[in-house]
Amino acid sequence: MDIGELLAFKPEQTPKRPHEDDDDFALPEPASSDIGKRGGGDEKSKRMRRIADAKETANYRKSHDGNVTGSGSASASSFEFDPELTEEERLNILKYVESEEAEGDVLDEQGLKKLILVFEKRNLKNQEMRIKFSDNPEKFMESELDLHTVIQELKAVATVPDLYPLLVELHGLHSLLELLAHQNTDIAVAVVDLLQEVTDVDILGESSEGAEALIEALRKEQICALLVQNLERLNEQVKEESDGVHNTLAIVENLTEIDGEFVREAATQGLLAWILKRLKGKSPFDPNKLYCSEILSILIQTENENRLLLGTLDGVDVLLQQLAVYKRHDPASNEEQEYMSNLFNCMCSALMARENRDRFLNGEGLQLMNLMLREKKMSRNGSLKVLDHAMAGQDGRENCNKFVEILGLRTIFPLFMKTPKRNKQRLLSVDEHEEHVCSVIASMLRNCKGTQRQRMLAKFSENDYEKVDRLLELHLKYLAKVEAIDREIDQQPKDIGIDEDEEAENNYIKRLTGGLFTLQRIDYILLEVSATTEAVKQRVLQILNLRSASMKTIRSIMREYAGNLGDGDTDWREQEQTHILSLVDRF
Repeated sequence: MDIGELLAFKPEQTPKRPHEDDDDFALPEPASSDIGKRGGGDEKSKRMRRIADAKETANYRKSHDGNVTGSGSASASSFEFDPELTEEERLNILKYVESEEAEGDVLDEQGLKKLILVFEKRNLKNQEMRIKFSDNPEKFMESELDLHTVIQELKAVATVPDLYPLLVELHGLHSLLELLAHQNTDIAVAVVDLLQEVTDVDILGESSEGAEALIEALRKEQICALLVQNLERLNEQVKEESDGVHNTLAIVENLTEIDGEFVREAATQGLLAWILKRLKGKSPFDPNKLYCSEILSILIQTENENRLLLGTLDGVDVLLQQLAVYKRHDPASNEEQEYMSNLFNCMCSALMARENRDRFLNGEGLQLMNLMLREKKMSRNGSLKVLDHAMAGQDGRENCNKFVEILGLRTIFPLFMKTPKRNKQRLLSVDEHEEHVCSVIASMLRNCKGTQRQRMLAKFSENDYEKVDRLLELHLKYLAKVEAIDREIDQQPKDIGIDEDEEAENNYIKRLTGGLFTLQRIDYILLEVSATTEAVKQRVLQILNLRSASMKTIRSIMREYAGNLGDGDTDWREQEQTHILSLVDRF
C-alpha cells in the first residue's frame, strides 16, 4: 500500500461514535445525504478537516525529510501513527487554520519594484503581440491572461498605502490608467477593480503622505474623464462589466469623500452627463441604478455649478420622468424605495438654483407633485419636500402662483388640517410633515399676489375659522417644544473652549432643529392672516386668552426670526425684514 493509496483510503462509516483520542486519523468525508441535511457541513467540521489536512501534510513532509526508505507499510506507519509535531509545524497548522495560508509576505519597496517591472514587461509584451497578431486573437490571448494575472497581484499594494508615492514615482499608476482604454474590457475592468481598492477611504486614511501622492497623481491624469470613457463602452448585461460600472462609481465616491474638488471635476469631465443618460434608459431597476442616484446626489448637493450643469443637460426633465413612475405605484423593494428617495433629494438640490425652478415649472413639475399628494402613495412625502423647495424665497413666486392656479390649495390644506399617521410606508415623521406643509403655506402667503392671494386668505375664514384654530393648536405645540429646548440649554454646562458668539450660534441651531423653525413658519402665517382680516385677528386673540397664551411671545419669536434671515441677497433680506417687522407692529 503506497502513499497515494493511503491518501485515497476512506474507512467505512459505522454507527460507532469517534473517540476523542482518535485525532490523528483522517476525518471521514460526510455522505452526500449528510451534506444535503447540513447545508454543506458546519464551520466546526470544516475547521477539523483543515486541521487534519495540515497534520497529514506536516507528517508527510517529516517522513520524507527523515529519508524514510522502508517499505510502503513502514511509511504508512510513520505517516499515520506519529503524533509528535515540532513547534514550527504546530505554528504552521494554526496559520493554515486561521488564514488557510501557511505563509505569506507583506509587500515591501523591493517587492513592489519587482512587481511593477513584471507588470510593465507583460504590458509591453501584450501590446507587441496585439500589433503582431492583430487578426489572430489566439496568438495574443496568453499574454493577455498574463497581464490580467499581474494586475490582480498588484492589489497587494492596496494593503500598504505608504508605498503609493513609489507606485506613482515608478509610473506604475500612469501605465495602469492607460489600460482603462485597453481593447479587452476584462483588462479595463480589472484595473477599475484595483483602483477601487487602492482609493478605499479607510486605506487612504492610514497614510496621509500616500493619499496625497495618489490623489495628486490621479488629478493630473484626469481620472474622472478616463473612467467615463471606459463607462461608455461597458455592457451591463455582462456581469463582470456590470461589476466594473459599480466599482467605477465606488472610485468616484471614494475620491469625492477624500477631496471635495473631485465633485466639480467629476461633473465637468462627463460623469454627470453619463449618469443622466444611465437614469434615462429604460432598463429595469438594478443596484447600479441605485448607485447612480447616490452619486448624482453627491455631485449636486453642494456645488451650484453642477446644479446649473444639470439644468443645461435637461436633468430636471430626466428626474421628473423617473419620479413619474411612482405617481401611482409604490417601489417594489427597500432598495428601490431608497432610489426614489434619492431622486427626490436630487430634485430638491437642483431647485436651489433659480434657473432650475423655471425648468421645473415649464416641465409641469408642480402638476406631478400635486398628483402625488392626492394619490396617497409613498411618493407623497418626497413630493411635499420638493414643493417646499420649489416655492421658497423670492425665486419661488411663479411656482406659488401656478400652484394656486392648478387647484393645489385643495390638496395642501387637507394635509395641513390633519397630519397623516406615520408608518413603515410613510417616511416623514409628524414633525417633518408639519414643517413642510407650514413652509409651503407660508411661502404662498408671501409670494402670491392678486386673486391667488385672495383665494389663499379666504381659506382661513372657511368653516368657522377652523384653519385658524389649527394654526394656534400647532403654535402651542411647537412653543412647548422650544421652551423645553430653552430649559435644556440653560441647564447645560458652559463650554470654555468656545467663545460666546459661537455658543450663541450653536444654541440657535439647536433651537431651530428642536422646533423653532416650524414655529417661525406658523407664527408668520398667523401674522399674515391676522393683518388682512380683523375677524381673524379677533379669533386669534380669543383663543390665545382661552389658552392663557400671550401675543408678546409671537412678536418676540418673529423679531428674532427677522434678525436671523441669513446671508443671502442683501436687498431681499432687507425687504423681508421690513415686511416682517411691519406685520409684528400691526399685530
